[in-house]
Amino acid sequence: MNKLLESKTEKVLLIRMLSSPDVCAIGLPVLRYFQKNNPQAEIHFLTFGDGAELIKLAEPSVQVKHLTQQQWPDDFFLAMESFLGLAEEIIGEGYSQIVNLDTTFMPCFLARFLADTAEPVSGNYLNMSVQQLLQQVQEKSLQAEYVNSPQAFMASSFVNMHKWHGHWRQFDTKYQGGYPDFYLNKCCGLVDDKLDQTIIVSGDKRLAKKGKANKVIGLCFGQSDDGYLYPYVSGLKKLLEQKGFVVWIDPDVKDDIRSLLKMLKSSDLMLCKPSGNRWYAQAVDCPALLISGASEPALLMPEFATDPVSPCMQHSVNENNIAAFECNCDKPENLVESIESIFMHLEEQQDE
Repeated sequence: MNKLLESKTEKVLLIRMLSSPDVCAIGLPVLRYFQKNNPQAEIHFLTFGDGAELIKLAEPSVQVKHLTQQQWPDDFFLAMESFLGLAEEIIGEGYSQIVNLDTTFMPCFLARFLADTAEPVSGNYLNMSVQQLLQQVQEKSLQAEYVNSPQAFMASSFVNMHKWHGHWRQFDTKYQGGYPDFYLNKCCGLVDDKLDQTIIVSGDKRLAKKGKANKVIGLCFGQSDDGYLYPYVSGLKKLLEQKGFVVWIDPDVKDDIRSLLKMLKSSDLMLCKPSGNRWYAQAVDCPALLISGASEPALLMPEFATDPVSPCMQHSVNENNIAAFECNCDKPENLVESIESIFMHLEEQQDE
C-alpha cells in the first residue's frame, strides 16, 4: 500500500554519462525537454564526474546521481561490478521511466541489466543479454572489438538511432545546433524545437570591470578534439594585448566549471579549437571563433570559424618530422585580423 502511494509522483531517470561539455550540449536540453513534457514528474539525472556540477548549476531542483573516477575504474571487470551496484540503487528508486541517452558501453550495459530485470528502460542498451555477456566473459570469448564499437554492441528503442552510425552530414536537413541537434532530433526524436543549453551565471567581476573600457577575449586552447593543441597561444595573446584587448587563457581559470562560465559570461569573444569549450561559451551567450584545424565546423556550429585545413604535419602526430614539414596552423596575425573584423560585424549588428 505504501508503495502505491509513493508511486503517484512519476519519477524519471535520464542517463548521459560522458564529459561535462557533452552534458551541457546534450544532457541539459534533454532534461529540459522532459521537464516541459512531464511537468509533474520528479526528474533525476545520472552522469559522471563534473557533469554533476554542471547540472546542479543549470537546474538546481533536479536530483543528480553521479559516478566519480573511482566508481568508474578503467579495469573492465571492476567497472562492471560498479555499474551492477549502481543498478541495484536505481531499481530501489522505483522509476516509472529510465531513458539512456548514452552511447558508450558501460551505460548501455547498465540499461540492458535494468531492462533484463523488467525496469521501464528506453533509449540505448546492449544488444545481448547480461547473462550472455557474463557467459562470454567467463569463457574468455568476449571480443575487444565488441566492447569498443557502439555499432557492434548497441541496440536502441529510438527508431532513427541507426542514422547515428552513418555520416551525419549526409542528411539534407541543416542542423542549426550542430551534432547535438542531429543526435537529439534526428536520431532520438526527443527535442523538436531549439535546444535549450542556457546556463544562468553572473559574470566574473574582475573581467566585467575591465570590459567596460576594452573588449575581453578568452583563449581556451587547453583542449582539442583533433589531436593537437594550437601552438601559438602566447604569440596570439601578446598581439591581441598590443591591440588593446583584455585577454585571458585557460590557466587563469579556477579548476571548476562555474569559474569558467563566469569568465566566459564577461567575455566578448572566445577562441578555441574543437572542444567542449564551444558548448560552455554558447551556454552563457559568448560568441565563439573556432580554429577549425582538421575538424568540420558544422559539428559545433560556432558563430565564427576559420577554414578547415589538413592536420598540421608539424604539430600533430608527426612530431618526429618537425623539420621536414611546414606548419599550416592559423597564424596569430591572421587571427587578429579576423577578430577585429568580427567585432566590427558584431557592432554593425547592434546598430541595426
